[in-house]
Amino acid sequence: MSSSLLKAFALRLWTSLLVLVGVSILIFCIARVIPGDPARIALGPDASEDQVIQLRERLHLNEPLPVQYLEFVRNFAAGDLGMSLYTRRPVTTDIGSFLPATLELVFLAGLLVAAIGIPVGVLAARYRDRGIDHVVRLLALLGVVTPSFVWAILLMLIFAFFAELLPVAGRLSEGVAPPPTIVGMYTIDALIAGQWTTFLDAARHMVLPGLALALSGIGQIARMTRASVAETYAAPYIEMAQAYGFPERRIASRYALRPAMIPTLTILGLDFANMLGAAFLVEQVFAWPGLARYGVQAILHKDLNAIVGVVLIVSAFFLIVNILVDMAIAWLNPRIRLEPRRAM
Repeated sequence: MSSSLLKAFALRLWTSLLVLVGVSILIFCIARVIPGDPARIALGPDASEDQVIQLRERLHLNEPLPVQYLEFVRNFAAGDLGMSLYTRRPVTTDIGSFLPATLELVFLAGLLVAAIGIPVGVLAARYRDRGIDHVVRLLALLGVVTPSFVWAILLMLIFAFFAELLPVAGRLSEGVAPPPTIVGMYTIDALIAGQWTTFLDAARHMVLPGLALALSGIGQIARMTRASVAETYAAPYIEMAQAYGFPERRIASRYALRPAMIPTLTILGLDFANMLGAAFLVEQVFAWPGLARYGVQAILHKDLNAIVGVVLIVSAFFLIVNILVDMAIAWLNPRIRLEPRRAM
């Protein structure tokens, strides 16, 4: 990796840290101006006024917002996000418990988006303006305009209630013990432990929520890949390869796809990062015990520390994915320079 690329990577990392600071200030303030007393919500209507006052003092809710934020920063620097008013556990413990379940879904959905969306887009571009192209574009548009939670309900009705092929809720069937915790993802943990029955059961539970999360991205990537590859097919070097009689599959995969992958990879990275946010409703529909569902409960209970923690995790994930996408684009096209523009 060149020195200019390293400098650009360091600059983007520094910029991302500044963005996280800004996000933390914004969500910290928003969480505290939402109507409702978090101390009263946490203790319930039967708690005495003295108990509510003591909890408010313990949470520093009587202090000015700048003082509260400085206290949060001091605790955060020590690796402490505070206690969750919803679960009564440290927020870091909750995040470590719920995040792997959501990442397991997101990684599966991202794999489905890339494995289905890109080949389908290339196929549509190869047979552009023919019947298969029209079908792909119609299905892709349907995938884009339909929200993930609608796909979740439709898939649940078709494959769980009518066909009864796949489970509808949770991560494991009743009576199946979770594998030993290694990374927190049941499929990977079961593979490492050699528990094939547990792996297959966990994989079956992931199919419907993972597919519901992926369908919108599949449509978006198929449309983008189709447009990019179709534009590349009009280039002179493609016509020359066709004139020399190169196999059509080789032309599509080697000469047309790689130059067209830059815009596709950009959209793929954005879709992958957005999946962590889109998982909020999908996890609610499938009762998936992940970070997104935990975040919904935190908002409903005005769990200040949990809200800030979840938003910071989602923001950090989005920024990390964007940095990785930039590096991948630079690898695909060395002419692209990830260095800041000099002042004119």
